[in-house]
Amino acid sequence: MDHSKVETLIRELLHELGEDPERPGLLDTPRRVATALAVLTSGYSADLSQIVNHAKFEQQDNSMIIVRDIEIYSLCEHHLLPFFGRCHIGYIPKKEALGVSKLARIADVFSRRLQMQERLTEQLANAIMRVVEPEGVGVIIEGQHLCMMMRGVEKQKAIMTTSVMLGSFRSSHSTRTEFLSLIGQRRP
Repeated sequence: MDHSKVETLIRELLHELGEDPERPGLLDTPRRVATALAVLTSGYSADLSQIVNHAKFEQQDNSMIIVRDIEIYSLCEHHLLPFFGRCHIGYIPKKEALGVSKLARIADVFSRRLQMQERLTEQLANAIMRVVEPEGVGVIIEGQHLCMMMRGVEKQKAIMTTSVMLGSFRSSHSTRTEFLSLIGQRRP
């Protein structure tokens, strides 16, 4: 991303909104917004193989592994407003398991892009299938969308839930039920 160009565009946007980009409170805003956008879209430049970085370990049995309540933050591709929530990931390894922090890092790779929650859920499940080649994977995301809270229907408590089940999580009712039971559908 060209920070200088983004700063210029933000200055122009502030002007178009009726603001004075030269007033004291806004002088550094273009730089700050460019820096924030670089972080919020850092997933585009992330390399999944570097994120995993050989943190795959031999797994002797095929017990379910779950990490739940992974915080995610993203930008809605339709309005460029944030959405945020929590992600639950489960998988059953065949031969290898990932280091536990890698699931959260993979979630960051895909959430730090302009996104739709539905696609984010699919991308996470597919990435874990590629990286670990497990028997199956399940991903559930519960998100709140500021594009729905601050504008449009203005519903403050609406939570969108998306899920993707692949492999044994899709084909085996008992596997899917175990996953859903272990993550619980409790509210914060």
